[in-house]
Amino acid sequence: MIDNLPKFFWKIHSGLPREGPGDNESTRKAYEMLKNLPEKPRILDVGCGPGMQTIELAKLSRGQIVALDFHKPFLEQLKETIQEEELTDIIKPVKGDMFNIEYSDGSFNVVWSEGAIYIIGFEKGLQEWRRLLASKGYVVVSELTWLRHDMPEEVNEYITHEYPAIKTLEENIEVVQKSGYRLLDSFVLPVKSWWDNYYGPIEAKLSSLKARYSDYEEAMQVITMHEIEIEMFRKYSDYYGYVFYVMQIE
Repeated sequence: MIDNLPKFFWKIHSGLPREGPGDNESTRKAYEMLKNLPEKPRILDVGCGPGMQTIELAKLSRGQIVALDFHKPFLEQLKETIQEEELTDIIKPVKGDMFNIEYSDGSFNVVWSEGAIYIIGFEKGLQEWRRLLASKGYVVVSELTWLRHDMPEEVNEYITHEYPAIKTLEENIEVVQKSGYRLLDSFVLPVKSWWDNYYGPIEAKLSSLKARYSDYEEAMQVITMHEIEIEMFRKYSDYYGYVFYVMQIE
């Protein structure tokens, strides 16, 4: 479970622009697929992290956004950005649990989640979040997905060990339809988006952290874990990536 991660994990992941691959261009591309929204839509951003996409959604929608995350430091980072961007009247950061979202049925026009639905599970998230949507509401998520079927053994073993629930695009589309949604579109997050806002900033921290914590076994284990993850993507980004799924309830 994500709340059982080693403490040193959070030292690496503090102060990053994002807590997963993504970029504002992809957020805009997905949002522009949503048609006939109210003038000021109600949006729930689940697992918002430090909230780069939350800020972009606020600028795009000018609606009311609830930014939900369980990790208080991410929310504090988001609050600072909200103040800087003068968006306090639009975004409400909330400490909460995606396994138990305490909002009434039909509360939102859009449920959004970039790189976080894996925590609850793609299928479970789609099924449980559906009740939160108003009529003709949308769910937009990005999810780690196999992009090819001819995976080399090394990457197949690594990814299926780290994320056993990973599926192909075709399998995820079946899950979308089975969960009562119409898939409006899907697109693969550009490789550049992994490096600019996520792996690049992490790599920049790792070298100095290695020097400072070389005598601490737990710290070095976490650092090595990140180095392996980054190297896998460097070698095999043709085979897996994040896919945006833009869906509307039937």
